[in-house]
Amino acid sequence: MAVIGVLALQGDYEAHAAALERAGAGPREVRRAADLDGLDGLVIPGGESTSMLRLMEYYGLMPALRAFGASRPVFGTCAGAILLAAEVLNPPQPSLALMDMTVERNAYGRQLDSRVARIAGHELGGGEMEAVFIRAPIIRRAGDGCRVLATYQGNPVLVESDLHLAATFHPELAPDDRIHRRFLDKVRLVQEEARR
Repeated sequence: MAVIGVLALQGDYEAHAAALERAGAGPREVRRAADLDGLDGLVIPGGESTSMLRLMEYYGLMPALRAFGASRPVFGTCAGAILLAAEVLNPPQPSLALMDMTVERNAYGRQLDSRVARIAGHELGGGEMEAVFIRAPIIRRAGDGCRVLATYQGNPVLVESDLHLAATFHPELAPDDRIHRRFLDKVRLVQEEARR
């Protein structure tokens, strides 16, 4: 069973841990750099990206997270997707820069503009996918190393690179575990390559 860390500084990390368990992984909370030891992958949950960034810097996690993401899969949702992006807009802020994409914060509007959408155009197989958008960012640019797996209103909302996965919505709040399983597939591929 893959052991997947969930960054537990702020945000909906408990819901991600439950979703990972349903998908067949063993979740472990991460608060310090030492907690990354022995993990096969990491989830950076939704929350408030500037608060998470401050806490990551306060605990000295930024270098450790960048080093982890250089060789192991990271899945970022909502604020986590912002932190994975190479470029952040509205306003600009530092990030882990693990994925070649540009993300605009709070691009759909205020909390009142949050919504639950049904997404039919995706590459995960099966029927429609429920997407919970809460003060969601928009991926304005997905670079050459990124593959768009789903769009909403013409914008990418689920993007992957060789190692990483980013969603601008909250898949952990829906009963569908296809996205978490997609992440675990990436983790297993890295594990298999390491054994060769």
